[in-house]
Amino acid sequence: MAKTVFITGASSGIGRALALELGGRGYDLFLTARRLDLLEELRAEIASAQPARRVEVRQLDVADDADVAAAIEQAAEKLGRCDIVVANAGLGSSGPVGEGRIERDRMVIETNLIGAMATIDAALALFRRQGGGQIVGVASVAGVRGLPGSGSYSASKAGLAVYLDSVRAETHREPITVTTIAPGYIDTPINQDMKSRPFLIDVAKGARITADLIERRVGYATVPRFPWTVVAPLLRVLPTSWLARGMPEREFSTPD
Repeated sequence: MAKTVFITGASSGIGRALALELGGRGYDLFLTARRLDLLEELRAEIASAQPARRVEVRQLDVADDADVAAAIEQAAEKLGRCDIVVANAGLGSSGPVGEGRIERDRMVIETNLIGAMATIDAALALFRRQGGGQIVGVASVAGVRGLPGSGSYSASKAGLAVYLDSVRAETHREPITVTTIAPGYIDTPINQDMKSRPFLIDVAKGARITADLIERRVGYATVPRFPWTVVAPLLRVLPTSWLARGMPEREFSTPD
């Protein structure tokens, strides 16, 4: 019997590429995103390449926590069980702080952190009933240190990584694996407007590495492993002046 995978944010980027990769490895899929039309296109593409695979699609906004729980229950019902839940849905950076972007910041936190927490919470409840499973949370190396211009995004990914640490400790004696994936720069729409994307890899390679890590049931890993396993710890200790390079100089008014 094929293993089954539930993925949020599967209509584009890493989520879409991961669905294609896991479908090619023999997994049955339950794919969710806000854009149902893009999910239908993805289902057709997988069906053409892998006609034996079962692929279910469903519209889902992870900001609706009740609907997240309902979607995970539906996935288990339609596919017989749900072996792996991937909390992947996410929004990109909002820009510098202090420029009136708080509504966008709120959306980033609600999607990347609260939405992922809702997905993980519902998955854990299901796994405890069915006797096991694997939770995969897609964090980011941007969560290692707050990056200029990416405050809300970095905060959301740091929060998700710490949340996953808590879940991993809570489930330590249970047949449940908690995997944290921390991608570096993978060529997806979420970062294509950035001026600098060091150590960039294409999305298909990122999906292959991620799928390998999921199958190995790792606890935490960057994507790719090198150089980010070396660079990410360095980010924590770099002087702020280094991180601030490239940020524009601002003029300040002075009191009369």
